[in-house]
Amino acid sequence: MAPRFLPSGDTSLVVEFGDRMDRHLSALVLNLCRRVEAAGIAGVSEAVPTFRSLMVHYDPLVVRARELQALLVPLIDDLQAEALVGQRWYFPTCYEGDDFAPDLADVAAAAGLDPAEVVATHVAIEHLVYMIGFLPGQAYMGDLPKTLALPRRTSPRIKVSAGSVAIAIGQTTIYPFDSPGGWHIIGRSAVPLFDTRREKAALLSPGDTVQFVSVSREVFEDMQAARADGTFDIDTLKVFE
Repeated sequence: MAPRFLPSGDTSLVVEFGDRMDRHLSALVLNLCRRVEAAGIAGVSEAVPTFRSLMVHYDPLVVRARELQALLVPLIDDLQAEALVGQRWYFPTCYEGDDFAPDLADVAAAAGLDPAEVVATHVAIEHLVYMIGFLPGQAYMGDLPKTLALPRRTSPRIKVSAGSVAIAIGQTTIYPFDSPGGWHIIGRSAVPLFDTRREKAALLSPGDTVQFVSVSREVFEDMQAARADGTFDIDTLKVFE
């Protein structure tokens, strides 16, 4: 299917590759994003990848939408769906207790599993970061098996604690800040997802992968203390190959 060009207001142009969420379309989006960033098109200020499309922000006083589309076409012509090699991460996560995992029992019942099997299934997956959105640094990750592909909660929570690991609609997310939320919370991580003191404030990027690792509450609390006193070492979470 040929990509569609869709206007989004008068300062953005969307390049849409399909109508579903999968790794093939994501690879096309991310590879085009890299090409747009490398091309240095006059007037383009930012390219933002989503599950199935790329939004290109531009200054209409420098380049018009029709001109921008013409400049993007050659970048798409021979585009390949080769997966980008992003950073791989290990995210220690505590799946214990009603305060950290209030929905784990309900998720297990809905999936026909016991809670330990839900955790084992979740940590066995290499989760692909498809996009960042909703809150700064909040990653939307796939792809959960059908057994865990539950709809959102019927009653969203007014407050979800920062670090909560939640699942819904075949995806996993981690809330970087306290916020409202309607996904099923099955654990909590102490990993700082967004920190303006870092050169790159958002820890995760589209194309990265995350492997969750089940840890005890004691380990979680040690990591939380390291985060609070500024001694948390992000490099310990990276997978170096």
